[in-house]
Amino acid sequence: MSDIINSQKILELLNDGLKNKIKIEVLERVSSTNTLVKELASENDEGFVIVAGEQTAGRGRMGRSFFSPDDSGVYMSLLLKPQIKPEDAVQITTAAAVSICRALEYLGVSDSKIKWVNDIYICNRKVCGILTESSFNSLSGILDFAVLGVGINIYESADGFPEDIKDIAGAVFTRREEGLRNKFIAEFINSFFDFYKVLSSKKHMKEYKDKSFVLGKEINVIQGEKTEKAKALDIDENCNLIAEFPGGAIKKLYTGEISIKLATVEPCTP
Repeated sequence: MSDIINSQKILELLNDGLKNKIKIEVLERVSSTNTLVKELASENDEGFVIVAGEQTAGRGRMGRSFFSPDDSGVYMSLLLKPQIKPEDAVQITTAAAVSICRALEYLGVSDSKIKWVNDIYICNRKVCGILTESSFNSLSGILDFAVLGVGINIYESADGFPEDIKDIAGAVFTRREEGLRNKFIAEFINSFFDFYKVLSSKKHMKEYKDKSFVLGKEINVIQGEKTEKAKALDIDENCNLIAEFPGGAIKKLYTGEISIKLATVEPCTP
């Protein structure tokens, strides 16, 4: 069964207040949707979206590549022009994470979880990554624009996952359904803009914490070549992870500086 991404179908599924705000361009193949939206930012308004069927050079956080095969996922980037400081751009990422979980719930998937700071997991498998990139105006002290990128494995590709991620990556659905990707995209946009219009309130952060699957867990904190064991205690309203290290030291881990991995992975029953 085909599941073709169609801009008109997506627009029809958007909330009424967004139908005239969102401009969607669907492309068969791009190097990176984030790269392309950044290149076109100056000539487009907020709400410009590029969705690709395939990325040849998809990117993730900290310069990692993101596997983006043809006809199996959703790879999209959304242009935003918020009046916020650069340090508050993490709220875009966290609001997006909650919105992805809500969109999946809308499609009947209730067990999605958030791994700090920008990954979505289902049954201990990474199914989605978020990458927010921004341009900073040094004179005004606020962002010129931000690009919110989302890559999600709706289905597993026919060739499966590459060797280096096959034990980590997963897909949301095992069976194709007509229009499923259009529904996901539209519901994600609907949910995200509900949060975005009140982004400074950080009202999404409670749900972000509730969806976290690292809190209370033993983690490995990775910074460069250094790895330390710790316990994840809390996430504050600025999305910093509060962790306890051996000896009782409590430290605040800032987004963009470190990565974490669970020290042990518990069995998961789908």
